[in-house]
Amino acid sequence: MYTLPKNYFHEVETIDPETAGVLEGERKRQNDSLELNPGENYVSPAVLKALGSPMTNKYADGYPGRRRFAACENMDAVEDLVIRRLKTIYGAEHANVQSNSGGDANMIVYYAMLQPGDTVLGPSFKQGGQMSHGNPRNFSGRFFNYIEYELNRDTEQMDYAVIRTLALKYRPKIILSGSTTYPLDFDYSRLRDIADEAGAYFLADIAQFAGMIAAGLMNNPVPFADFVTASTHKTLRGPRGGFVLCPGRYAQMIDEAAWPGTQGSPQMHTIAAKAVCLKEAMQPEFREYQTQVIKNARAFAEAFLSGGVRVVSGGTDSHIVNIDVIGQGRTGNEVLELLLGCGIVPDRYRIPFEALPDGQFGGLRMATSCLTTRGMREAEMEVLAGCILDAIRDGTAAADSIRKRVYELTEAFPLYQ
Repeated sequence: MYTLPKNYFHEVETIDPETAGVLEGERKRQNDSLELNPGENYVSPAVLKALGSPMTNKYADGYPGRRRFAACENMDAVEDLVIRRLKTIYGAEHANVQSNSGGDANMIVYYAMLQPGDTVLGPSFKQGGQMSHGNPRNFSGRFFNYIEYELNRDTEQMDYAVIRTLALKYRPKIILSGSTTYPLDFDYSRLRDIADEAGAYFLADIAQFAGMIAAGLMNNPVPFADFVTASTHKTLRGPRGGFVLCPGRYAQMIDEAAWPGTQGSPQMHTIAAKAVCLKEAMQPEFREYQTQVIKNARAFAEAFLSGGVRVVSGGTDSHIVNIDVIGQGRTGNEVLELLLGCGIVPDRYRIPFEALPDGQFGGLRMATSCLTTRGMREAEMEVLAGCILDAIRDGTAAADSIRKRVYELTEAFPLYQ
């Protein structure tokens, strides 16, 4: 549970009551609903304080010790903190901490290592690839030749033999791993071998798993990948932002690709908040938290299996649990709509190889990070899974009962006091 003073938005309310009302409405919505989106988490009051600090007032183009503007000694100090902490946590030789998101971090790597038209081999967008993983509406799909690999049709798991076949056929400049939906760990050593055989760089996007990797609970790609990118606002429980890790031999190329290559002045208040979240991630309590995140996810998955609902990919190694709703005679869209009305916020999910029309989804994508931050454990996962199972089986007839149980959970595990 986090504590925010009741007058937290007082200064905003004095100047702009309308905006203050919106901010208070969002604080209340977060407190009164159960967030299951794998890409979200709740930052601590310490991270919020850093985000609202006077660091936001300062231009700091460049890097520590080599800024374009004067009076950046405090900017240098906080950015150095983030760099040192990332290198310690992940065992990296170099860290660039200026990217504003995980997608921006990928852009930095592309800008540094690729030319327009170069080939990238990465995950299928329909099976969890992020927008910067070659989506045609994104820069990565517009400027590069993006070749998709799919999961194994039988197991819904990574198929390294298929990746190797495609890598040797297309000889990509970069092989990319990572996914917004895949719940299982990656074999980074095997991907390294494939990249070496194909003569490619290996980029590991760990946006979803960064917190569990930091806690030593999932495989760390740093010893194997040429580049590692991540978000800080998902399982790391930090501000919205990203970073790039790489060996020292690529440091100058990565730094120049970030600034001045793809970004202007860094958001130093966000970098300060990254420093705080990384300090939190270095504490023993963070490993305990991430251990519970995974325990909760496995209990969540088991509750669905016990209730007769298929868990996609066979289970989870992480915070993510994906379920097959269409197999129960409903679409993910309609179950999502019902749950939203009851205060449960999952994400719709496209099951691998499903053949539904565009805009229709056969499953739900969920995670336990936010629930665990609130203090929930395995018993609460069973209660929440029961709510979702009732929504799948009984539809709107179960709505009143679900709302009552959601209220009981949010009251028992408040987010903000």
